[in-house]
Amino acid sequence: MEKIWLKHYPPGVPETIDPDHYPSLVDIFEESVKRYGDKVAYVNMDCELTFNELDEKSREFAAYLQQSGLQKGDAVALMMPNLLQYPVALYGVLRAGMVVVNVNPLYTPRELKHQLNDAQAKAIVILENFANTLEKICAEVKLDKIITTQIGDLLPAPKRWLVNVVVKYVKRMVPSFSLPGTVDFNRCLAIGDGNRYQRPALNGDDIAFLQYTGGTTGVAKGAMLSHRNMVANLEQVSSVITPIMSDGEEIIITALPLYHIFALTANCLTFLKHGGKNVLITNPRDMQGFVKELGKYRFSMISGVNTLFNGLLNTKGFKNLDFSNLKVALGGGMAVQRSVAEHWERVTKSRLLEGYGLTECAPVVTVNPYDIEHYTGSIGLPVPSTDIRIVDADSGEEVEMGQPGEMQVKGPQVMVGYLNRPEDTAEAIKDGWFATGDIATYDEKGYFKIVDRKKDMILVSGFNVYPNEIEDVLAAHPKILEVAAIGVPHESSGEVVKVFVVRKDKSLTEKDVIDYSRDNLTGYKVPKLVEFRKELPKSNVGKILRKELRKEEDA
Repeated sequence: MEKIWLKHYPPGVPETIDPDHYPSLVDIFEESVKRYGDKVAYVNMDCELTFNELDEKSREFAAYLQQSGLQKGDAVALMMPNLLQYPVALYGVLRAGMVVVNVNPLYTPRELKHQLNDAQAKAIVILENFANTLEKICAEVKLDKIITTQIGDLLPAPKRWLVNVVVKYVKRMVPSFSLPGTVDFNRCLAIGDGNRYQRPALNGDDIAFLQYTGGTTGVAKGAMLSHRNMVANLEQVSSVITPIMSDGEEIIITALPLYHIFALTANCLTFLKHGGKNVLITNPRDMQGFVKELGKYRFSMISGVNTLFNGLLNTKGFKNLDFSNLKVALGGGMAVQRSVAEHWERVTKSRLLEGYGLTECAPVVTVNPYDIEHYTGSIGLPVPSTDIRIVDADSGEEVEMGQPGEMQVKGPQVMVGYLNRPEDTAEAIKDGWFATGDIATYDEKGYFKIVDRKKDMILVSGFNVYPNEIEDVLAAHPKILEVAAIGVPHESSGEVVKVFVVRKDKSLTEKDVIDYSRDNLTGYKVPKLVEFRKELPKSNVGKILRKELRKEEDA
């Protein structure tokens, strides 16, 4: 399609970016440290970490990794929520020339084992609260180093001691575990302080992140995101938001987990590049505590998913906050609902801009321009140096404006491929075009709109849930003959999982199905609804037809 979107971005947004402007993310980090040294980079639980302090601690961690025998290119897993330890570990891994493998702390042992083995992770940094999960599969993975940390580890004494004692012994949030040979995170920093850090040679082709996604098949795959992919996406995002940014002055609220690609790029990396202060929210589900934390800052930007914005709007005290400095809210991860966007505008007197992205695209593909006045229902315009085409799913030919078709993306942010999965990579990327599997349209101004998502994917609070995985897990239950999973609408989480089960044993109950799911799946993947049936709709070759089940639910 013609790049008509170029006519509709505000002045100052370029047509293209240079994905090789920086050789690596480490170069961006080093430049930011020089520019913003004494400014606050991250804050959590009222404890601030300046750019200079982040430089020092991440260098110490990088030196520790290097002296421990790990090599450039080795994979290091990070399994923790939003704490100061996360950026320290993140930049430490990158500065050591190693690959960051982000892990959801809520993973079950089965999910964790798959990801660590698939990534061939050599080390893991894990919050003690989740160490018992690792203990259960430790003998089945090949980790050279297990680094444990407690929630308060980077807080100043005596607050550090108080927080750690309360979390462990008063609130009892740390299940007992036994992992021989672990090293304490602060001990790692101390060891690194006594060792020399050797900056590795890095270029755009080096892999920076293994970011796991189910893709379109439900099998967890590692999207290989190179330094060039990530630098390109940072340059693309910067080009769109720079006109409203004041370098070194912005305060961004980071409530989405940093292990998620959206917050990783939009918050953690982008605002480090621009000298902003990331306010890390460890537990955004505590809405009252979240609002109380927001009251401490005259924040200028916030990112989130629809359910987060909706939750804030319905929490006592939110509407009384000071929004005078708020420039924009960035919505992604799931569709932003019109009612939520309009409510947000009325309460905060600021815009809620929706964007679109995928893990495989580092992730940003489109975003609404900053000068848009109101919610439009679209996902916006392509970021610079990004081409999008809408093609017929059967013929592969481009469709006319306004006609729905599969969205395909080409740009420097598109991943290198899936780790050790050449066939999946070849299926997803053809002639440089990444097939998103999403059905979309575009209008005369170049604005794109998602018509439907990947036909079977379920989106729960911004997280992808894949029916194949749910079905594979439940099919292993000895009392289940057949099972199918679909998503059904839910007012607070967007969708929830519903499963249709054909019993092998009539004694099987709804509680049995849910309990079994909880033992094998992360919380947001666990079915909330169970329906027992004598048989499931099938095609003439015996394939279970989820689309027929969805039609019945919609009827």
